[in-house]
Order: sequence, then C-alpha cells, then structure tokens
Amino acid sequence: MGKEEQVEEREVLDSIFPEEITDISDTEYRISIQLDLTDDDHGGDDEPSEPPTLVLHVRYPENYPDEAPMLDLSPPQNASAHPHFSVAGDKARLLSGLEDTIQENMGMAMIFTVVTTLKEEAEQLVADRRKAAAKAREEVLLAAEREENKKFHGTPVTPETFMSWREGFLREMRERELREEEERLAELKKAKVKEPAKLTGKQLWERGLVGKGDEGDDDESIPLEQVEKLKVEA
Repeated sequence: MGKEEQVEEREVLDSIFPEEITDISDTEYRISIQLDLTDDDHGGDDEPSEPPTLVLHVRYPENYPDEAPMLDLSPPQNASAHPHFSVAGDKARLLSGLEDTIQENMGMAMIFTVVTTLKEEAEQLVADRRKAAAKAREEVLLAAEREENKKFHGTPVTPETFMSWREGFLREMRERELREEEERLAELKKAKVKEPAKLTGKQLWERGLVGKGDEGDDDESIPLEQVEKLKVEA
C-alpha cells in the first residue's frame, strides 16, 4: 500500500516539477524551489537580481504516507548570498514550520503541500526582513533629518531648559557686575595713590616763580599745586 502511493505521488510530482525534481533513488529525491519575491517588497540595491533558491531533500520511510517523510534543506551549488535569506541559517526554523502541515496530512500524499508551505514560509520570512530593514533605514534618515532641523529650530523651551538658562544668565550677570566693581575699585585706588608732580627750586627759579636768593633751596621741592596757587594769587 505505502509503496504504491509513493510511486503514484512521485509521478504526480514529475508532472508538476519537471525541471526542478531530481531522483536520487526509488525512495529519495530532491526538489529545487525558487522563491517568488514581489517588487513591492524589494529590499534595495544591495539585493542580487536573482531571487534565492533552496533545495528540499525528500526520503520516504517504508510506511509513508502513514509515517512522516524525512526532510532536509540545503542551498544550491554556487548560490549567491542573499542579505535577507540563508538556507543554513533559516533551515531549522523552516523545517520546524512544516511540522503542523505534516501532521495534518498524515495518511495522504503530502509532498506538494509541503513544498507549497515551505515556499510560502520562506517568502514571508524574506518579506518580513525586507520590511524591517526598510524601517531601520527610514529611522536612520528621520534621525538625521531631526538632527539637521535642530540647527534651524534650536532647543525646545521647557520649564527645565528655561530654569537652566535663567540660572546661567543670572550667574553670568553677577560675575560681570563683580568684575566691573573690581575694575572700578582698582581705578579709584590707583587715583588715590598717585602723587602730584613737584618742581625743584631750580625749576621754580627758571620759571620766575621765586627770586634768585632762593637758589640754595635747589634740593627742596614744592608741590606743583601750591605753585599754581601762587601764580593765580600773583
């Protein structure tokens, strides 16, 4: 019974996948499955033009289809790397996703259903990753745009930013007032210490401010302010 169903299923699969199926033995074969990726989900220029392909290895146990087939996945030879799909990396996840399909179809020829489910799961996996990558790229662009806009809009005013600015402003004003006061006191101190200029006796005689009899007082000096006062009174 099992053998007849296996042969019959194998003939049906030959008609469905004439180019994709390859015999290994009477009970073992492999099917090449190329994913169909829509342009709407295209992941950008980093993706190869050729969509990814995976190879499903099928081996019938003696009691198939009353017993689950033995399945495995591998990439085709010389396959190009794809940014959103890896047979080696996604193998466990994809095979695990076939368990429900196998259990639901026990007792019936199921390989076509397995291939269909596997293909849909792999395509959905790629689509989800493309969307995630597109969203990440969009977030990067939006973050860069927000940073650029900050240059034109400045920092938003909030109670916290206003209080921080106010404290800084008042501190700056106090420092400026203190600095100006210190400069003012320094100028006053400098003005008080400065002494009026004095003239020697000789300089007074040369200017006709004293008589010649006063020449002996050369070594003494008279404040210029007093001399100016004498000149005014004369």
